[in-house]
Amino acid sequence: QVQLVESGGGLVQAGGSLRLSCAASGRTFSSYAMGWFRQAPGKEREFVAAISWNSDTYIADSLKGRFTISRDNAKNTVSLQMNSLKPEDTAVYYCATRTGRGSAGIATRLYEYAYWGQGTQVTVSS
Repeated sequence: QVQLVESGGGLVQAGGSLRLSCAASGRTFSSYAMGWFRQAPGKEREFVAAISWNSDTYIADSLKGRFTISRDNAKNTVSLQMNSLKPEDTAVYYCATRTGRGSAGIATRLYEYAYWGQGTQVTVSS
């Protein structure tokens, strides 16, 4: 059974940084792409970043230059480094992983991810 557990969320002032982590278990972590999504109150869940099995990365256009994604296959973790945070970055951040055919590669759509964590709250104060 695949399990994803996010950590690292919290309250930060605008301009600050946070590093989110997602610990995965239940299967061979290194074989699958991972992604981060976020959902702000009253809004749809949106793509943030993704990383392939061999660490190719893709960041949402609006977040490039501030967010980076990385993975540590030895520790079965994926991280999201968030810098220069803005109040509009306030959201619940979710880690997700893929399954099935083609699941080693980057994906940006919600339906392409089969397993999700419970989310971690990030609040950026102005």
